Amino acid sequence: MSNFENAVGKSTNRRLFLKNGIAAAGVATVGAAGLLAGRVPAADKEDEKSGKLTKGDAAILRFLAAAEILETDLWVQYNELGGIQDSEVPGGSGNSVYTAALAVLDSDMAQYIHDNTEDELTHEVFINAFLASNGADTVNLDQFRTLPSSKASGAQQIGRLTNLMQLTVDTSWWTRYRVGNKNPDFGDTFDQAVPTLNVGQHPAIPRTDDDLTPNDHIQAIANTAGFHFGTIEQGGTSLYPSLAQRVTHPDVLRIVLSIGPTEAMHFQTWSDKAGNAPPLTDPKDSTLVFPDLNSPPLGGEEFQTNLIMPEPTIFLSRSLPACSIVRPTATNGAAMGALKFLTAMGLFIGQSPAFFQLLTDLAEDADTAKNGHA
Repeated sequence: MSNFENAVGKSTNRRLFLKNGIAAAGVATVGAAGLLAGRVPAADKEDEKSGKLTKGDAAILRFLAAAEILETDLWVQYNELGGIQDSEVPGGSGNSVYTAALAVLDSDMAQYIHDNTEDELTHEVFINAFLASNGADTVNLDQFRTLPSSKASGAQQIGRLTNLMQLTVDTSWWTRYRVGNKNPDFGDTFDQAVPTLNVGQHPAIPRTDDDLTPNDHIQAIANTAGFHFGTIEQGGTSLYPSLAQRVTHPDVLRIVLSIGPTEAMHFQTWSDKAGNAPPLTDPKDSTLVFPDLNSPPLGGEEFQTNLIMPEPTIFLSRSLPACSIVRPTATNGAAMGALKFLTAMGLFIGQSPAFFQLLTDLAEDADTAKNGHA
């Protein structure tokens, strides 16, 4: 049994934590603090409201809303410690040591973290507001904000949805976008850029102030964050075009096609910054080694660290010419695949079976949606 299946358990009581669309119509004017104060009524799946939207379109938007809520939660944690805290992204007071370690990857990291956080917040608020404006139920995960915060200086002490302190980070995206003759949609697999990040559990934020020293230890945590940023955003880059193929209504298609490219903008930024992670071995965890990405087995023309444009690759058919694309974009099982991917990285360690059951319901509904041509 996979870690995901074990976490979900055997519950067959499909419940959605939804909010009546009409009651939530004012959500677009609510800031981050207001979102944390929402109420969470439970509703039977059979009572789920799609309003003026098709059942499938509402299901796709609800899954995307849930995904954006989860993204906002993790990015808020990064911003509290390593970003810019202001009226646009309130919360936390910053951690100068962690911020300085992130700045080794790029001097503008704090600004980029802030802007990525704000973008994800607007995505979650907009999608829920659109659902509400069409009389459809929206998604609210506040009941599951039970995971602990970092105890390092600068972090808020509030409940979280996601866990950034026990991550197993898949860095295969680094090689996937640099190899020109393979595509995961065809079953191809890819080597890890940082193999040891994909084994064990590693913090991407300081857990306590003890993590702030020695220098190479907090730098290893910042390096982990830098690769995790790319891991998260490449997932969103693929998820939106994958689900767009199942959408029916032009406005819903416009939403999915308009938000998706911003995820690609995020990914390209983090792909560039991750390449600046300095090679080192974590002095507090000798199994975690960040290699020189410009040396074998990487390096060379294909893997030089300043490459951020996707290499052309096979698409739709091996008999067609190579094309520079987002990959993967296969639509079958896209939502469930995204959920399993997030679960496998340890992002939800500590969450309840009810949390996993809810997200499973949302993913299954999105994956069974059919557009007018299906």
